[in-house]
Amino acid sequence: MKTKNLQTTLAWLIAFSIAMAFMESAVVVYLRELLYPNGFAFPLVEMDSGLLLTEFLREAATVIMLVAIGKFLGNNFTVSFAWFIIAFGIWDIFYYVFLYLLISWPASLLEWDILFLIPIPWYGPVIAPIIISLLMITLGGIILYFKEKGESIKIKWLEAFVMLAGCVVVLYSFTEEYIHFTAIYPESQGTIEKAIHKSRLFIPEKFHWPFFITGSSLLLIGIVLYFKRIRRKNAVMF
Repeated sequence: MKTKNLQTTLAWLIAFSIAMAFMESAVVVYLRELLYPNGFAFPLVEMDSGLLLTEFLREAATVIMLVAIGKFLGNNFTVSFAWFIIAFGIWDIFYYVFLYLLISWPASLLEWDILFLIPIPWYGPVIAPIIISLLMITLGGIILYFKEKGESIKIKWLEAFVMLAGCVVVLYSFTEEYIHFTAIYPESQGTIEKAIHKSRLFIPEKFHWPFFITGSSLLLIGIVLYFKRIRRKNAVMF
C-alpha cells in the first residue's frame, strides 16, 4: 500500500471509527434516558430479557464490525490486526468524547463505567480503557509504519507472549471484583442473563490498579520490544 493510499485509507478508517463511536454513544444516551432518568449510577437497574439480549448482541455486533473492517483493509493477519486495533482504539476514545459532549458524562476520568458485558461484566474507571486504547493505536500505527517501509512486520513469539500476558492481567483487573462478587453471591452464577440480572446488586468500589498497571506495562514492554527489534533491523540494513 503506497503512502498516499495509506493516508487516504487511514483517514477513512478514522472517519468510520469516529462515526461508529457517535452511533454507540447515541444508543447509550437513549438507554440512560430510559433507564437512568436521574443520572447514571450503580447499582445497575434491571433490564427485561429482550432489552438485555439486544444489548448483548449489540456489543457482539460492534466487535464484528471492527474485525470486519480490519479484515477488509488488511492483506494478512498482522496488517488486519493493526487496522482492527486502530479502529477499536479510536472508537473507544471517541465514545467517551461524545458521551461527554452529549450528556456531560463522565465528570471525571476516574468515574466508574461498565465497560463490556461479554462474557461477564467488565468494570473500571473511564481512564483505564482510554489508556488501553492509546496503546492499541500505538501498536497498530507501528505495524502500518514499518509495513509501509517494506519491513517484515511479523510479531515474534516473545513479543506476542508479553503482550498477551498484559492483556490477560488487564482483563483480570476489569473483572476481578465482579468475579469475587459472584463467589460471594453464588446465585449470580449461571447463564449470562442471570448474571447480568444479578449484577444489579453489585456496586464497584475498588479498582485493582496494581493489576492494571502491571498489565498495561506488559503491553507497553511488548510494543517497545517489537518496535526496537524492527527499527534495529532497519538500521542494520541501511
